[in-house]
Amino acid sequence: MFYYKRNRSLIGGAFTTAELVFHAVVRNVRSQHSNAVLSVLINIFQVLVLVSVFYVIMSLLGARVAKIRGEFILYLLSGVFLFLTHIKAVGSVSGLDTGNNPMMLHSPMNMMVVLMAAAFGSLYTQVLTIVIILFVYSVSVAPLEIQEPGGAFAMLMLAWFTGCAVGVVFMAIKPWFPTTATIMSTIYRRLNMVFSGKMFVGNALGGFMLTMFAWNPLFHIIDQCRGFVFRNYYPRNTNWEYPVWVGLALLLIGLLGIFFTRQHVSQSWSARR
Repeated sequence: MFYYKRNRSLIGGAFTTAELVFHAVVRNVRSQHSNAVLSVLINIFQVLVLVSVFYVIMSLLGARVAKIRGEFILYLLSGVFLFLTHIKAVGSVSGLDTGNNPMMLHSPMNMMVVLMAAAFGSLYTQVLTIVIILFVYSVSVAPLEIQEPGGAFAMLMLAWFTGCAVGVVFMAIKPWFPTTATIMSTIYRRLNMVFSGKMFVGNALGGFMLTMFAWNPLFHIIDQCRGFVFRNYYPRNTNWEYPVWVGLALLLIGLLGIFFTRQHVSQSWSARR
């Protein structure tokens, strides 16, 4: 029989959990592709393709700089980076199996470790992608100046956090309604292609249009991020407090749903997939 040594102190338990999360994050990143470097390169390619498409669209529409005086490519990157970070977090977390995950059969593992591994694995890939793209562009094309890098990075983390919170809710629904949860997750990600506000700013929207986008936490996050990135833009129609409270509420609801599901888990659920 295998024996797992339990920690008798809080610090020892924290180190053990951190080690488990680290190895689980490495496994999660490597599971995306057999070569971890190639996995990051694929993610960079996705970002560049999305930026190129939006650049062509906005150039054809004549919506240059979108009411902001500053680097146009930085305007596009600030929206695409946060959008992909949010969407990737939703997909990574919602794709986990709450009920009959084989990893749960191992003694040190638990659902929180798997959840944190998926979340931090997605964050690691996106942050590394962002750093590489900004560095290469600044060195090879033109230096990029960000007015408040700390605030912009905080909005990036907030986009990741709200994406994880939304993913946790879908993760809690999935064992009970697997098809419905998958459809809802796909619809949410598709809606954010339009309602995330990555192609325009909140100050340019009127009252009717603003009500169509104000429900989305990602819209507030991207608009606030551009306030930190550009010196001459002050977002008036959005705030960062709304995404924080929405993320905390969704995270609490999702964790309660996961806890309830774990109390009623059954091996027969696998037959419904």
